[in-house]
Amino acid sequence: MDYNFDEIIDRENTSCYKYDLREKYFGMRDILPMWVADMDFRTPDFVIKAIQQRLKHEILAYTYRSDSVYESVMSWLERRHRWKVHQEWIGFTPGVVPALNLAVLAFTDPGDKIIIQTPVYFPFFTAVKDHDRQLVVNPLILNKGRYEMDLDQLKSQIDSRTRMLILCSPHNPTGNVWRKKELEELAKICIENQILILSDEIHADIVFSGHQHIPLASISEEIAENVVTLTSPSKTFNFAGMSISYFIASNSNHFRRMNGMIEKLHLASGSIFGDVALEAAYIYGDTWLKELLSYLENNVALAEEFINNELPEIELIKPEATFLLWIDFRKLSIEAKVLQQKLIDEAGLGLSEGSMFGSNGLGFQRMNIGCPASTVKKALVSIRDTLF
Repeated sequence: MDYNFDEIIDRENTSCYKYDLREKYFGMRDILPMWVADMDFRTPDFVIKAIQQRLKHEILAYTYRSDSVYESVMSWLERRHRWKVHQEWIGFTPGVVPALNLAVLAFTDPGDKIIIQTPVYFPFFTAVKDHDRQLVVNPLILNKGRYEMDLDQLKSQIDSRTRMLILCSPHNPTGNVWRKKELEELAKICIENQILILSDEIHADIVFSGHQHIPLASISEEIAENVVTLTSPSKTFNFAGMSISYFIASNSNHFRRMNGMIEKLHLASGSIFGDVALEAAYIYGDTWLKELLSYLENNVALAEEFINNELPEIELIKPEATFLLWIDFRKLSIEAKVLQQKLIDEAGLGLSEGSMFGSNGLGFQRMNIGCPASTVKKALVSIRDTLF
């Protein structure tokens, strides 16, 4: 391998959210943090070198986004996801979470209903509630180790005020890669009921062997007309601090409304280094991503074997994508808050407690395995020694 993912890198005292805020969020500093969804691997060398090259020109003044940035996005999406997009469909935002909020403002009004499918990434909740929209929950169903959409329940909740559904694809925290049929059935319901789909596809590149991410808007022109896609290279190449993401809308009206909201709030210009990082990642990132995926798959296999052999009352929902594990502790019959505190105080672990992703996440924990295998093993041993 060209890249060393086994390297332990000290991230403390770098204003690192994941490490330097442990005491604030967990009440103690001496824990192993496996919560925030960034990776402990070095940002790829080709991204760093591109930033260093730009720094040789020592004026960091106003810039515009060149055509080459757009071209790198279009090339990556066609190369990696078989999705041909056009430059006029692409707009930029400071991050996918800001984009969620911008889209809610652009496409809905106070009092409108927005559907989310839980358990799901918790900023989906606040993107709805913080803007006085009504939150509608369509819980996913856990069936034989994989989550499925409950489309009958979804249809029963739709009324004249339902304006949007926020899709997480691939799904965080469950690790689901939605099948084409699942996506088509969901899209059909939304089209029939004039419900816009906001599709968060930030984990699209981190998909494991035997699975293929299908951008929802790539399935058909009819579906694409009813979708605004949000994504970013920041998860894939570990530069979330660059605040760079983009949206794609082939429907020109949807593009104008989304981009108009971004421009109204003066958020379109972005940062010099975000553009540089994105372009370098999408031009040079194929080999790095191949090696990353291989390493992450090995981490999943390590966790699966350890849990099956040594943690018999704990169940891993085996991920098809992402660098996140969704682990079911419910058979232990330990109250969720008690479990969380034991993991902190006794196991020395900082994980994401499941109920933050929705009420049907109660009894689960999300573990970030975007880290050296030795860290994953250390965490699993700590769980075993604490709970068994």
